[in-house]
Amino acid sequence: MGSKKRTSSLVEEANEVVGVEEENALANPIKKKMKKGKEKSGDRAYGGVPTASIPSAGTNSIKIMERKKQRKTLDKLRHRGSSDANAQEKPKLMDVDSKVDETSGQMVASSSNAVPVFHIDVFKDLASADASSREAAVERLVAELQEVHRAYKGSKELFESGSDLEAEKDDGLKDCAPSVRYAVRRLIRGTSSSRECARQGFALGLTLLVCTISSIKVDSLLKLIVETLEVSASMKGQEVKDCLLGRLFSYGALARSGILNELCVSDPNTPVIKEFVSVLLTLATKKSYLPEPAVTVILELAEKMQVGHLLNHILEAPGLSDWFNDAVDAGNPDALLLALRVREKVSVDSLKFGKILPHPFSPARFFSSDHLTLLTQCWKNSTSCQPRVHSVWPVLVNMLLPVVISQAEDVVSASNSLKKNRRNRKSSSTDEEIEKNVKNFCEVIFECALLPSSHDRKHLALDVLLLLLPRLPASLVPVVLSYKLVQGLMDILSTKDSWLFKVAQHFIKELSDWVGDDDVRRVAVVVALQKHSNGKFDFITKTKTVKALLSGFKTESGCMLFIQNLINLFVDEGNDSDEPSDQSQTTDDNSEMGSLEDKDSGTMGSSDSLKSWIVESLPSILKFLKLEPEEKFHVQREILKFLAVQGLFSPSLGSEVTSFELQEKFRWPKAATSSAICRMSIEQMQSLLASAQKMELSPVLLQSSGSSDLGSFFMQFLSTLHSIPSVSLFRVLSDEDEKAYKKLQVMEASLYKQERKGGPEDFMYKYHALRYLLIQLLLQVLLHPVEFSEPVSEVIICCKKAFGLSDVLDLGEDESDNDIEWMDVLVDTLVSLLPQSSAPIRSAVEEVFKCFSYNVTHDGLLQMLRIIKRDLKPARHRETDSDEEEDDDDLLGIEEDEDDETDEAQTVETGESEEQTDDSEAVVEADKESPEDSDESDDGMDDDAMFKMDTYLAQIFKEKKNQAGGETAQSQLVLFKLRVLSLLEIYLQTNPGKPHVLTIYSYLARAFVNPQTTEVSEQLGQRIRGILNKKILKAKEYPKGDDVDNELLATLLERNLKLASRPFKKKKSTASADQSKKKESAARKRHKMLASLAQDSTFWILKVIDASAFSEEERQSVFDAVKNMLTGYFGSKKCPIKLGFVKEIFRRRPWIAHNLFDFLVDQCGSSKLEFRRVEALELVVEVLKSMISSTGSDGKAAKKILKTQVIQKLSGLLKELVTNMPEKQSRHADVRKFCGKVFQTISANNLTKSFLKEVAPEVQTACESHLGELFLNFKNGKQQQKVKDSA
Repeated sequence: MGSKKRTSSLVEEANEVVGVEEENALANPIKKKMKKGKEKSGDRAYGGVPTASIPSAGTNSIKIMERKKQRKTLDKLRHRGSSDANAQEKPKLMDVDSKVDETSGQMVASSSNAVPVFHIDVFKDLASADASSREAAVERLVAELQEVHRAYKGSKELFESGSDLEAEKDDGLKDCAPSVRYAVRRLIRGTSSSRECARQGFALGLTLLVCTISSIKVDSLLKLIVETLEVSASMKGQEVKDCLLGRLFSYGALARSGILNELCVSDPNTPVIKEFVSVLLTLATKKSYLPEPAVTVILELAEKMQVGHLLNHILEAPGLSDWFNDAVDAGNPDALLLALRVREKVSVDSLKFGKILPHPFSPARFFSSDHLTLLTQCWKNSTSCQPRVHSVWPVLVNMLLPVVISQAEDVVSASNSLKKNRRNRKSSSTDEEIEKNVKNFCEVIFECALLPSSHDRKHLALDVLLLLLPRLPASLVPVVLSYKLVQGLMDILSTKDSWLFKVAQHFIKELSDWVGDDDVRRVAVVVALQKHSNGKFDFITKTKTVKALLSGFKTESGCMLFIQNLINLFVDEGNDSDEPSDQSQTTDDNSEMGSLEDKDSGTMGSSDSLKSWIVESLPSILKFLKLEPEEKFHVQREILKFLAVQGLFSPSLGSEVTSFELQEKFRWPKAATSSAICRMSIEQMQSLLASAQKMELSPVLLQSSGSSDLGSFFMQFLSTLHSIPSVSLFRVLSDEDEKAYKKLQVMEASLYKQERKGGPEDFMYKYHALRYLLIQLLLQVLLHPVEFSEPVSEVIICCKKAFGLSDVLDLGEDESDNDIEWMDVLVDTLVSLLPQSSAPIRSAVEEVFKCFSYNVTHDGLLQMLRIIKRDLKPARHRETDSDEEEDDDDLLGIEEDEDDETDEAQTVETGESEEQTDDSEAVVEADKESPEDSDESDDGMDDDAMFKMDTYLAQIFKEKKNQAGGETAQSQLVLFKLRVLSLLEIYLQTNPGKPHVLTIYSYLARAFVNPQTTEVSEQLGQRIRGILNKKILKAKEYPKGDDVDNELLATLLERNLKLASRPFKKKKSTASADQSKKKESAARKRHKMLASLAQDSTFWILKVIDASAFSEEERQSVFDAVKNMLTGYFGSKKCPIKLGFVKEIFRRRPWIAHNLFDFLVDQCGSSKLEFRRVEALELVVEVLKSMISSTGSDGKAAKKILKTQVIQKLSGLLKELVTNMPEKQSRHADVRKFCGKVFQTISANNLTKSFLKEVAPEVQTACESHLGELFLNFKNGKQQQKVKDSA
């Protein structure tokens, strides 16, 4: 991996500077022997005469006298540019001179003897990481060297000593100034430095210097590069690498400078070009990371050359022909890159390329399967530069897809090709050739060479695919996203710890980004992914790729294109597919449909798995689609046609049928469609029709033209297709089903005509809802043989009687049912459809019930309520003894005082698990009966009602007869109850405030209080409580008027007050401590919930009573119920009633408070429980306030009430309180507080004297003793004065 990274970074660096860039080789700078004599550049300036500080190969051999001469000459130059005579002792002045030279950009000169100065500190900026700093340093370097070299040509006498020095080196640069010769060597050495960006900076400097100073000879440079950067045997590791990279960068600088091209033009027969190419080829063999950048340098040179020179010099270079010939066997992708680029440049066939290119050359020959197979080793070896993609691949992609297709062109071309069958496609020869080339490219390179190989090569395959995407037309997506590629992606994405997991994720993301908003690409990608994964790409990869793509459809045209493609895939699947199926990779237990049909007993095969995805996906695109109603209807219609054709019908002859009436051709798969797929298609049709019905229920759509009615279109399409002789239903119908099928068609057509005639809005809703119920039943008849024949007949009878359609059908024996209320029959039929029906059927039932809920009779309502009340018998019967009764009572915390009447206790509390009366009976059962003599679930049911209930339960058992477990029937009963509750909720929404609401409340409250309800299903209990709260107890409207059952109201009030006053009784348990705590916590929670319901119900019932015409006798029953509750409150310490609850009753219904004033005063004076007596004083004060406030501002009326009704009672109460004053301080304070309020009220109404007359002297003495100043102030009239003052 290390060599791959080094090669990658090297090529990228070369592309930036000399056609090659190195990224990872710029670390850990090393010291070289050639830098031993180097001094700080800031201390020396190198001019026309070399200094002793100049690092060179012969520095140590310079004579002392020559050094002195150099210093003297340099000192003269410094004296002319500065007032300081000694530059060595004051180096800061040299820095100033240097900065002046940098700013002015000119050499320092003063007289005819002046020599330009070259400052060697410029080299340090060549290695800067800042590109602008490097460029500025290069410009300064070249400018200074130009001036020096120009001065050198004009007057060589000034440089004689330096010339003698340089002559000893024999570097071939004798015509150059010493500064130039030094700079060239220094730049060459700098390309071998790994310090920061030294290679880029020094190579750039060498490039500009060579192309600026013509005296520098190419052959001398080639020789100097080899000598300066020669790799010796003593070098190791990094040193070898630095020298080789230095030579590469130096050669790149020569190629980029253009000097080789100029030489070739000036001397066509020069051997330098061939030598240059040969040297690069030799260099490429040194290390594995050198071939590609070496080829890049050659191509940099070739791009600047004329075609003739390229043929005569580069292709004739020694060793190149052998390199090409060995490339196939060696698997040399760099040779292929060079050959392709040179061939592209010259456009001439040549045998020099060997086998690596076909002869004669053409893209079709190159991308032929045989030639691509010949280069298999080249494809595999191109991974040597990973993670970067080898330069040969962009060249191949440009050849393969030479034109970048715009999105507009792609939509036109791809949509035309995708919409039609493959055999009907017409395309140009160029398109066919490109498609063939892409197919060969993918099959040979991806499927045969890269994907079956290592992880690196799989990674390369995905990277090359990303190169193809911008140029790839949508019509070629099925070719590129082949079976093996999709399978490979699924293998990678299904394992998160895979080495290529993030690579595959990135590929999927880029693929999705490439799709964008283009529906043509979206369709092609989705079809390819699902076709090769048997419809399970998301499931296997645990992603949402396909789901996200499907949610992107926003146009009608895109949806239509998708539908057409899926239809073609469904019909053609398995006919022309040559990919093998891989059951091990596509197993999806959630998609198995075999259990749905006897003949499909095993797991669903790959064909059915894909078909099931197609059937499910077509309707699913409507979830995210936001179109105009007309456009959405077109999409729904196409989906419905496909589902109807494939799910309901099969051809008798062949696999294609043409309908002349519809002017359309229908196709089926050659292999018969399985029953599981047919059933799935019917279920999807039901869902599609249900969603369409909800859209069409607005008045605007109902009154619009019938062309947008999906149900009507379906029935007409069904009838037309069924009339074709060569088409038959997918299953043979029995006589009963055939009769029901025809009845449904006739009745639906009749209702449709009535709907189109218009009329009252409620009638149009009824027609529409019943039509869709009939359509759903028709599909159910086809889906479930025999089971729905009877419901169909009953619904048709109801339709006929509801709308007076006597002439539509001859019902024969059905006429004998005229004496039955049709609405009861309709309700019974709708309820019978709920136990085992699907969601679309339930939706249709609810819509019909909503339209006819105003017509529901009392019997029909009771029929539904009995279902909520019904419980199944447990699997094991418990012994019915007294212990069980106590356990049932304990579960709800029910505890009756021993003094309670036995009959009432039995009515309220006794019961068994099978005959569960418990608190539910205490709440709602108005008719008292002995639980031993009647079964609760049969209460109030005649034989016919019992028979219907047994029918419902039989349907539940039949639905789950094959499922194991004792609770399946019970769970199905819970689901049945939940569905009936939905109907009851609809009734409450459409009939708020009707008297029947009271009946619904009684049954729902009983079901909620029944302990078995929450034991079996907490969801059921929550649903019932939600309906009670939102639709009844807290609803704005409530039952009122003469139609309300007053007797039931009184009974319900009594039961709820008893339930609210029941204390919690802890149940003994033999379970562990933790389990006991959990059970006790649950029991307390339930007790609290029941008490809350009882209190809310009490307030609601009193509100209904207040709005009803209750007689005095009936009101007395209300007083008695509240009085009984208060009696229990005063007589038991365990009574959980809170004063706040009673105060709220008195506040809301003052007439109850006024009636119970005497009772409260008596209880406060006579109750045995002292704390109850003291607590209840607050109630007395509350009633007293209510009585006074009821008179309004009439003081005389208030005074009269107090004098005639209150004073005598209060005086008696005062006597009891002061003669039996509580010893506890807090209670004593409460009594004083109460007396103070009473005294204040009496004083405010000037009744002090009257009150004192009623108080015996001994009582007054006791008051003075216990109340003290409070009573004395009242007695002396000071209390009255305080009241007046406060007023």
